[in-house]
Amino acid sequence: MYIFNPEHDLALGNFGANYTPPESAVKLASDLALLPVWYAPDGEHIVAEGAANADYLRTLQSMLPIHSEMIPFTEIPSFASEIIIPWGWNPLLRQQLMKAGVSSDFLPSMEDLSRLRDYSGRQHAARLLHELLPQNDIFCGGALFFTRLYEVQEYLSSFSGDKVLKMPNSGSGKGLIWIKGEITDKQIDWCRRVIATQGGVVAEPVYDKQTDLAMEFSANRRKVNFECYSLFESASSGAYAGNRLLTDKQFEDEVLKFIDVSVLYRLREELTVRLAEYFPEYEGPMGVDMMICRTEEGFRLHPCVEINMRMNMGIVARRFFDRFVHPDSEGMYRIGYFKREGEASKFCCEQKKAFPLEIDHGKISSGYLPLTPVNETTRYVAWSRIFRKEEIRE
Repeated sequence: MYIFNPEHDLALGNFGANYTPPESAVKLASDLALLPVWYAPDGEHIVAEGAANADYLRTLQSMLPIHSEMIPFTEIPSFASEIIIPWGWNPLLRQQLMKAGVSSDFLPSMEDLSRLRDYSGRQHAARLLHELLPQNDIFCGGALFFTRLYEVQEYLSSFSGDKVLKMPNSGSGKGLIWIKGEITDKQIDWCRRVIATQGGVVAEPVYDKQTDLAMEFSANRRKVNFECYSLFESASSGAYAGNRLLTDKQFEDEVLKFIDVSVLYRLREELTVRLAEYFPEYEGPMGVDMMICRTEEGFRLHPCVEINMRMNMGIVARRFFDRFVHPDSEGMYRIGYFKREGEASKFCCEQKKAFPLEIDHGKISSGYLPLTPVNETTRYVAWSRIFRKEEIRE
């Protein structure tokens, strides 16, 4: 059974069983509870609450070949024989499941979670980047992990330009401090606090980014397999915004505008080896975020910006594309946020009218589709907009 718990990164960083996620994370989890319908194997149980989710699942099933069933959180113990697969494991979710009646025998131990917290630290991305850089002149980047405040300050004063400081453990687009000019007293206090609670700070320059991309993998302890590419967009804060829906060949054609795809092939093979060495006890999905940057020497590939040790939106988008989008179409998968009640509902109505949904033999060939239910209280929406390839060419 599948659980969407997007507060995972924050809860893992806090590592408290009684951690209280921010209201925004709770709302995101509630609004997008049905999201696993699009990435879980067909027929699996999806943990979600309420009549709105149940009604919308039936609506989707009337249009597309979806055979998953919904169960509320409180009924999870009744399906003890099923494997629980969340967005990510952390002490908060473990505690919630135990309170609901799930035996600890079916859950990861605190030792397992402590290892996952270490695996998820950004210091590993900095270390992997350092090892990858000498392998190809096309690579760029310069992240470093510091455990002392004076080291951070010396680094920041060692060269001009904007920099970014990162918590080792935090959520997407969270835990980042942008240094423009001199570091402020408030930012110094932030560094001191993060070093005390998480053991260090990752620091790197701000790059002239042209595009975000990623390689997605699946791991089964000492074996890592490549799953797919991801071409995505992020907000200025670093938070995820959406994915292009493309085949691997289409992805490679996009990358060819900047660098030779042979670089990707070699990097892909190298990462399957190194990720298995770095994280020998990990099982599940993982993604390596990258970016193409403009430099004085031309376009360069930053081969390891982040390592995500959990399910991620790149995999969700690709599985949705492969299973539900017509092969003669492509489009966008997005997560939208609306500040006021009613705005999501209004946007959804406008999009449905402007881009009517068309389904051909159980596949979406064209149009707009909200992937999660939308009503007057909705703030977060997962949605897709699909175009026929001939429409794109026109």
